[in-house]
Amino acid sequence: MRAHTRLAIGAIGVLTAAGLLTGCGNAGSSGTEAPEQGASGAGCAPVAGDQLVVLTDDKKLQNSDNILPAINAKVAGPQLVAALDKVSAALDTPKLIGLNKAVDVDRKTSKVAAEEFAAANNLTQGLEKGPGGAIVVGAGNFSESQTVAELYRITLTAAGYQVKVQQIGNRELYEPALEKGEIQVVPEYAATLAEFFNTKANGKGAAPVSSPELEKTVAALKASGEKAGIAFGAPSAAQDQNAFAVTKAFADKYGVNTLSELAAKCSGSATVLAGPPECPQRPLCQAGLVKVYDFKAGSFSSLDAAGPQTKNALKTGNASVGLVLSSDGALATS
Repeated sequence: MRAHTRLAIGAIGVLTAAGLLTGCGNAGSSGTEAPEQGASGAGCAPVAGDQLVVLTDDKKLQNSDNILPAINAKVAGPQLVAALDKVSAALDTPKLIGLNKAVDVDRKTSKVAAEEFAAANNLTQGLEKGPGGAIVVGAGNFSESQTVAELYRITLTAAGYQVKVQQIGNRELYEPALEKGEIQVVPEYAATLAEFFNTKANGKGAAPVSSPELEKTVAALKASGEKAGIAFGAPSAAQDQNAFAVTKAFADKYGVNTLSELAAKCSGSATVLAGPPECPQRPLCQAGLVKVYDFKAGSFSSLDAAGPQTKNALKTGNASVGLVLSSDGALATS
């Protein structure tokens, strides 16, 4: 789908496009094995199907990784922020899935996908003109970031700025550039960036500051950003974070729509959980499912990090439930 490693399976749940997935072996290297926690009961055998659906995280295992604009504080005037907030107001997770499908599945460019979305959602209407001037919107090295950056370009241009989008790379590269004013705006993820600042200031073992509650995460993020000369626009409803998917056929057969229902109905020997090799030990992956939901799979299939191997295992009936990213274009319903 995209080359970002924002997959929240680490101890603090959030190092990605800008950070590296901490590994316990190579993806796909371990095969299928029994998890440490014993599973009793029959469980739910995999059910093949083409359509994937995400199970609702009803007990809020995952942190709030909502997309929001990060802005160099020196240029964060009201008209510029308002233009960026127009994008946030239009974006939710289903629409983000649609944008990712347009680029990653339908093979449109990020620029074309963004322009079509902007026209359909009237993003340029009613924007007040700002003072103008050159604005560089930075983007990470994965398509979702590039598409949202193009949306920012469209609204900022409508507000009277001279805008270009520049792909920078990972967070370790673009965050310092944002601080220095070499770029002025970049799409970001609330929990991920909050933990990036946290570990940068306090070390890798720092207690997490992000939370499943968006307001708490954004408050921690703004406090860290202020020290770095970075301001933020409004967070969107769109999230790109860990999620657990099943096929629609599986959900229909077993009557599961939430992770609580999965735990209650499908803990047992026939259930196969698929994910990256690190998943069994990670608090936002299998270990979190056990702790928060008391979900116990019968076996674990060591594949990739929310990638094609895991999605294929679900679709072909080799996994009951698998780790995905909540905004994956493969989750689109049409």
